[in-house]
Amino acid sequence: MSEVTPHFAPVVVLFFLGTIFTIGICFLVLLYAAVRRSLFFAKLGGGTILAIATVYFLLLTGVSFASSEEVLPAGSWKYFCEIDCHIAYSLIGAQTTDALGPELQQISARGKFVVLRVKTWFDERTISAHRGNGSLTPNARKIFLVDDAGRRFAPSPEGQAAVGRLKLNSTPLTQPLRPGESYTTDFVFDVARDAQKLRLLITEDDPETRLVIGHENSLLHKKIYFAVDSAPPIAKGTL
Repeated sequence: MSEVTPHFAPVVVLFFLGTIFTIGICFLVLLYAAVRRSLFFAKLGGGTILAIATVYFLLLTGVSFASSEEVLPAGSWKYFCEIDCHIAYSLIGAQTTDALGPELQQISARGKFVVLRVKTWFDERTISAHRGNGSLTPNARKIFLVDDAGRRFAPSPEGQAAVGRLKLNSTPLTQPLRPGESYTTDFVFDVARDAQKLRLLITEDDPETRLVIGHENSLLHKKIYFAVDSAPPIAKGTL
């Protein structure tokens, strides 16, 4: 099972860039109108900007209203389109514990530690025929847990440091990948003890994605989560 965000990425990104370009031209028309003191060009530029912005906003919100929340079972893939290729993420393991770290340097959670293991994969089947084998650095990601009450939990700096002292093979999400390559990353969350039905959200952290039609970060758009409860335990000896 897999999901992609945004759908039809090359089309919606080109539409977004084309909209920005056209609005930029209209601002030049407004500048020309101001210099020439031309009411006609002022109305032309201003009216076109208003019309384009209105149509784009209606499309953006309309697609968002039509979207639905997705909760993927562990082992499924969530794809982020990088225009001519895709980076995919999967939740492959989970562990809950009260303390983390080497035996003599353990720290206790304020609530409970939830450790999640995420696999990142550059799906070689999604690249264009002429792309080649060059490496790709994934875009910035934002990661947090959400419980059934809507509370959000960001990764715990103390928990991450404790796991780091275990010297596990955890690779940062910013590590470049070549087609077909993959790696795993461990994330630690300190969540409330009463948190139930946890869902993991991995999403883009670039502000422009809020204006891309069909992207899960866009206004009012529903999200694509991973179900933490369905994740298998992290193998002993690797945490």
